Amino acid sequence: MGARSASVGPPDQSRRIAERLGQLAPQAAGRSVIRVKQSQPEEIAVARRVVVTGGSGKLGKAVVAELRAHGWKPVVVDKVPHPDREVASVVADLRDLGQATEVLSTVDSRFRRVDALVHLAAVPGPGLATNSATFENNLMTTYNLFTSAIRAGVNTVVWASSETLLGIPFTAAPPYLPVDENCPARPESSYSLAKHLEETMATEVARWNPDLSLTALRLSNVLDETDYPRLADHQADATVRRRSNLWAYVDKRDGAQAVRKALEHAVPGYRMFVIANADTVVERPTAELVAEQFPDVPTTREFAGHETLLCIDKARRDLNYEPKFSWRDSLRGN
Repeated sequence: MGARSASVGPPDQSRRIAERLGQLAPQAAGRSVIRVKQSQPEEIAVARRVVVTGGSGKLGKAVVAELRAHGWKPVVVDKVPHPDREVASVVADLRDLGQATEVLSTVDSRFRRVDALVHLAAVPGPGLATNSATFENNLMTTYNLFTSAIRAGVNTVVWASSETLLGIPFTAAPPYLPVDENCPARPESSYSLAKHLEETMATEVARWNPDLSLTALRLSNVLDETDYPRLADHQADATVRRRSNLWAYVDKRDGAQAVRKALEHAVPGYRMFVIANADTVVERPTAELVAEQFPDVPTTREFAGHETLLCIDKARRDLNYEPKFSWRDSLRGN
C-alpha cells in the first residue's frame, strides 16, 4: 500500500493551518517572544528573565539593581556569587562552551529558560592580565555566549564593548571631535583588539541569524562614588586623562541605565553605541581643553561647559539614554 498523504484539507487550508501553527510555536514551547516597536517603547512586550554575566562586578551589581528595579528577573553568572542572596547566582566558567550553553538554557532550581543576555564578564581592561590571557579570555567567552544564545533561542543580547576602540590611548589625535560611532576603530592593545573582533563577529553572527538582536555598548571608564575623590589628582595636568579617554567616564548607575534601555529598545541586527556621562572629569571647560590639547583636530560643533568628547547623541536618540549622575554632584553631596 502506498504512503498516505499527510495533508489535511485543501492546500490553501493546509497552508493557513501551518502558518497559524508557526505563529503559535514559540508560545507553545514556553518561551517569551519579544515584540519591539522602537518608536513606541510603551508597547514593548519586554522579556523578563535575563542572565547577567559578570553580575558580581562593579558595573554588574549596578546593572542587576537597575534591572530588578524595572521588573526584570536577573540571574547572575560569574566566578563568584552575587553578594545579595536574594539575587539568583550561578558560578560558571564561561570559557567553557558547555557551561556557557547550560547557563543560557537550564540550571536546575534556578531557571528553565532565558529571555535575554547581558554579557559583562571579561578581563575589564588592558594590563590587568597578560596580553594573550586577556585576548583569549575575552574573545572566547564572547564567542561562546553568542553561540550559546543562538542555540538556546535567546534573541536579545547586550554586551560590554569598550571606548578603547576609539583610539585609546590617544597618543595619536582622533580624526575629529567629539568622537562617535562613525569614528574608525583603532585598537591599540590586546584588550581593545579582542573587543574589535567581538564587534566584527557580532556583525556576521547577526547576518547569519536575522532574528537576533546584538547591541554593543562602548562603555567609557566606569566610576562610582568611591572613585570620585581621586579625580582631584587629575585636575592639574590635562594630559593625564587625555591619554586615557579624552577626560570621559560613565557613572556605574548610568552605565546600568544604558544596559537596561538597550534591552528595552532591542531590534534585530547588530548595533553599537558610545556610552559616557554628559560631562568630563576635569573642572576646565571642554573648549579650553580641546584648544590646548588638540589645536589641529577638526570639531563638528562648539562645546558648551564640561561637555563630553565621547559623543552620546546616538544613544540619546535611539535608546532614550540620558545620564543622571555626575561626579560633581557626588562630591557636593547631592
